[in-house]
Amino acid sequence: MSPLSEYQEFLQERDRLDFMFQKGYRIKNVVENLSGAFVEFENNEGEHETLQILTPDARKYFSVLLLKQHKAGA
Repeated sequence: MSPLSEYQEFLQERDRLDFMFQKGYRIKNVVENLSGAFVEFENNEGEHETLQILTPDARKYFSVLLLKQHKAGA
């Protein structure tokens, strides 16, 4: 994978993560493996969505979002 395509993949994953937060979802659970991570979201109505995150930069990004969420007491 070229550096540019990896960066483009990160941007897509970042946008999907941001979109989930914009829709009112919060991170409920994370399952990591050697290929990436599955991030489970839940909204106030109890609906669940799961995103697979593959790029290292997007994994760091959702970790920061999770810390912010925790500090906000969500």
